[in-house]
Amino acid sequence: MVEPVVQDHGRPATGCAGASDVAGVLILAGCAVWALIAAMGRPARPEGVLLAVLAVAAGYACGRIAGALLPVAGAAAAGFAGFGLACTSPYGLTGHEGPGAAQLTLATGALCCAAWAARGSSARRCGCRPRRSRSRRWRRLDGRLGGERRRPGVLAPRRPAPAAAAALAACALIAAVSVGGTWAVAKGSFPGGLPPALRAHLTEHRIRLWQDAARIGETDPLRGVGPDRFGELSPAAAQPLGPEAKPHSAPLQQAAGQGLPGVALLGAAFGWLLHALWRSPRPTPVVLTAAATLTALAVESCLGNALSFSQITAGAGLLAGLATARRLDDGPGAVP
Repeated sequence: MVEPVVQDHGRPATGCAGASDVAGVLILAGCAVWALIAAMGRPARPEGVLLAVLAVAAGYACGRIAGALLPVAGAAAAGFAGFGLACTSPYGLTGHEGPGAAQLTLATGALCCAAWAARGSSARRCGCRPRRSRSRRWRRLDGRLGGERRRPGVLAPRRPAPAAAAALAACALIAAVSVGGTWAVAKGSFPGGLPPALRAHLTEHRIRLWQDAARIGETDPLRGVGPDRFGELSPAAAQPLGPEAKPHSAPLQQAAGQGLPGVALLGAAFGWLLHALWRSPRPTPVVLTAAATLTALAVESCLGNALSFSQITAGAGLLAGLATARRLDDGPGAVP
C-alpha cells in the first residue's frame, strides 16, 4: 500500500497550510482593526485601508480557487487582464505616480507563473515523475537529493528547501532595505548624502512629501494622525504637482497615518505572503517567480502610491493565491 508523501520540510502539508491561512486572517484582521483604532476620535477616513484589506483577502481567495481548478489558465487570465488594465490606466505605464508600473509587474509575474505551471502540467501528462521506487539504492539516491529520508514505497521529487528558503529570505531583505532606504532619504540621513542622479530621479517634490510624512509620523508614533489625513497636514501635498495627496510611499504613509504599529502590520502582511509561498505545494519556479514579483511590487510601493489602488492590492492577493493553491488532483499530502 502506498503511503502518503510528507511535504518538503517533514511536516504534513495540510497542517502547515492551515496555520499559514490562520496567520493571514489574523494579520489582515489586525490591519483593519488598527486602522479603525488609529481613526478613532479624529476626522480620519479609514475606508481606504479597509478597502485595501478586503481587496487582498478577496484576491487571495479567488487565486486559491482558480489555482486549484485551473492553475495554468487562471494565471494566464490574470496576467492578460493585468496588461489590459495597465494599458488603459490614465496614469501611464511607467513612473511611480500611479498603478501602471505595478500592474505591469503583477501581469508579468502572473504570465511567468502560468508558463511554469504549464511546463509542470506537461511533465505530469508525460509521466515523467515516478511514484514507486524499485530498489533500496534508488530510495537512498532520492533521499540524498531530497535532503531527507522518505517513507518506503513512494518516490516524489522535492523542492530544495534550503535554496528556496534562501531566495525567500533574500526577497525579505530586499524589501527591508527598500523601506530603510526610503526612511533614510526622508530623514536626510542617507550615508554620504543623496547622489544627484538619484535625487533627480526621485524629484524634489517626492522627497518633500517623504520628509513631511516622516515629520507627521513623529508627532504620534503610536497611532499616527489617522488614516488619509496626510493631505491636510503636509505642506508639500498642497502644491499642485502631484496627482493625489499621498506621500507616495506605503511605509511612510502607514507611519504618518497609523504610527509604527501600522508599519509593523504592513511588514507582517508581506512576511505572511512570503511564508505562505515557502509552504506552498506548487513547484519551486512558480513559488520563486511569485515571490520575486511581490518583492518588486514592495519596492515600487516604497517609491510610489501603488498600494493606494484597489486593483493593485487585489492583484497582489490574486497572484499569491495562485502561487499557493493546491491542485484538486493532488492528494492531501502530495507534492506537486
